[in-house]
Amino acid sequence: MEAYIRGTGIVSPQKTFNTHDFLTEPVEYTTNSLRCIEPVYTEFLNPILARRMGRIIKMGIAASSICLKDGGVPIPDAIITGTALGCHEDTEKFLLAIIDNEEQFLTPTSFMQSTHNTVSSQIALQLKCMNYNFTYVHKGFSFESALLDGMMMLEEAGIHNVLIGGHDEMTEKHFKITSRVGYWKEENVPTMEIINSKTEGSISGEGAGFFLLSNQKSETDYAKLLAVKMIYQPENQKDVQSEIIELLKEKNLTPEDIDCVMYGISGDVRFDDIYYNLQKAVFGNSTSVYFKHLSGEYQTVSSFAMWEAAMILKTQTIPVCILIGENKKKEIKNVLIYNTYMNTYHTVSLLSKC
Repeated sequence: MEAYIRGTGIVSPQKTFNTHDFLTEPVEYTTNSLRCIEPVYTEFLNPILARRMGRIIKMGIAASSICLKDGGVPIPDAIITGTALGCHEDTEKFLLAIIDNEEQFLTPTSFMQSTHNTVSSQIALQLKCMNYNFTYVHKGFSFESALLDGMMMLEEAGIHNVLIGGHDEMTEKHFKITSRVGYWKEENVPTMEIINSKTEGSISGEGAGFFLLSNQKSETDYAKLLAVKMIYQPENQKDVQSEIIELLKEKNLTPEDIDCVMYGISGDVRFDDIYYNLQKAVFGNSTSVYFKHLSGEYQTVSSFAMWEAAMILKTQTIPVCILIGENKKKEIKNVLIYNTYMNTYHTVSLLSKC
């Protein structure tokens, strides 16, 4: 199963929305929680409808609209999204309303918009798309599950273009709850220095990234998605390394063929050694980059990483702000993304130049 990335659309804490600029002016933060730079939603939604929608719904609609426009496809043959938290803000609103109103006189809007599949369904309603529509809620595997489903859909007759998305939002209440169990740093660290952090916890993030996958090659494609792999609770780091090498063998590649490796380094001293050990043991000759200092940590953050990888392959450039060490390759043909969420969900994506 392989697919071409024909279009992208992404809302993130960086200036990534509706622009072909590739991180020439990265936004640096000094905080332990990053928020998205949001577009003007009235360009994509009726103002009356937008007023009733939660942030993540509007971000998803805006990102998917730009993705479809970028790919030149008005209506996809399928819409598939992945999310770990869904519309968390609306869920909180509804639960708080139950308490405040003593379980009486509740408005249904927040409840209807609190379900995890709201973003994909609202995209379909905006497009009047009656095709296959599915949302995966698999924690750290959510976005990759959507990718795999999309790639399998493209194997079916009559399916040519599939819209894939990964989205999650951070709310103040959820941040406080997860802070209590050590998810986030207690101190504020400049994001561009997060790679040198030696404390526990990362910086929280959020975002909505969408991709138009096609089984037909075109001149405007960003990259080719070769494979996606998920590894759940590996016994040790050598198991992960063996799984990655085996994946490369399936595609007739070796570690030497990987020109650039994207690592999910987050500044959390508990987990970052996993990436550095892989770099030393397997990909010592590849150019190394990272991405969570720009996006923050969240369970579908690999959608942001895939946007970076697609842009690297299309532009054949690596922004200085994501580079670790030196750029060892003049031409970038193959990019591998490796990410782990809390050392439980390990994901690998392999992309190549078209």
